[in-house]
Amino acid sequence: MSKIHAAVTAVHGYVPDYILTNQELETMVDTNDEWITTRTGIKERRILKGEGKATSDMAVPAVNGLLEKRGIGADEIDLIIFCTVTPDMPFPATANILADKVGAVNAWGFDLQAACSGFIYGLTTGAQFIEAGTHKKVLVVGGDKMSSIINYKDRTTCIIFGDGCGAVLLEPNEEGLGVMDSILKSDGSGCPYLNIKAGGSLLPASHATVDADLHYAYQEGRTVFKFAVTNMADVAAEIMDRNNLTADDVAWLVPHQANKRIIDATADRMGLSDEKVMVNIERYGNTTAGTIPLCLWEWETRLKKGDNIILAAFGGGFTWGSVFLKWAYDTQR
Repeated sequence: MSKIHAAVTAVHGYVPDYILTNQELETMVDTNDEWITTRTGIKERRILKGEGKATSDMAVPAVNGLLEKRGIGADEIDLIIFCTVTPDMPFPATANILADKVGAVNAWGFDLQAACSGFIYGLTTGAQFIEAGTHKKVLVVGGDKMSSIINYKDRTTCIIFGDGCGAVLLEPNEEGLGVMDSILKSDGSGCPYLNIKAGGSLLPASHATVDADLHYAYQEGRTVFKFAVTNMADVAAEIMDRNNLTADDVAWLVPHQANKRIIDATADRMGLSDEKVMVNIERYGNTTAGTIPLCLWEWETRLKKGDNIILAAFGGGFTWGSVFLKWAYDTQR
């Protein structure tokens, strides 16, 4: 009997219309286009505008587009894993809110919080339900409205993050295609360097925490960069070694879009040329859990059945990891 793998059978994404450029940021904080571009590779990012708009509102068009591509109804979805650090509210889970909005009446779901590594954590988790034979259609969503937790007076964070969402559908495959291997890691000692200090049980929301700007994302950039540039590259190289893959065997690297220098270091460690690396950070910035599925969405028409794809990410927590994925279909152009 053939081993069941969890294959990606459809992908779609969504980014808001509003474009926040480096030039506009120059009017908000002490920075400039050259400084931002040189250090991050980012030229612009998308921002979700409008009263009452939440992360789930970006997930709805992403999921509906995916369902249309696959030719299935939302009622066929068994499980929704929503990877996000910006849930619509602390509870209920945004996965359940999304299920209601798209009509996934037969799905159960939960939110998964692993910061920028959220999507690869979610993809690996979703694969377990497929491989176990208990679920046939698992939706893995990665999306964040980072603008909701960013202080636009803090130039260390506001230049980096944007809003966006991507989603993939996982289904059983017996052709040897899909999620082949994953390495997931975490280190809680990284907490002081990348966090939101208030709003949880440690520091519940109060006038004092709001006045002190403790509900915004905080990052100690140099320390995070040092950890990320080493660990993301190491784990991507490790998954290649573990699966006896050479640079020639790898069709694509799909890196988390945190910083162009981190992306370049990871590709260099893997021995990959720039032509094999998906990069859209210059247009979207860091959408946290959304970056990897947004890349897959944008490059979908260039992916071929059987392509060896390496996903790699690093995020707050610290969290990091890599997934070896064999692409399962050719896209009709």
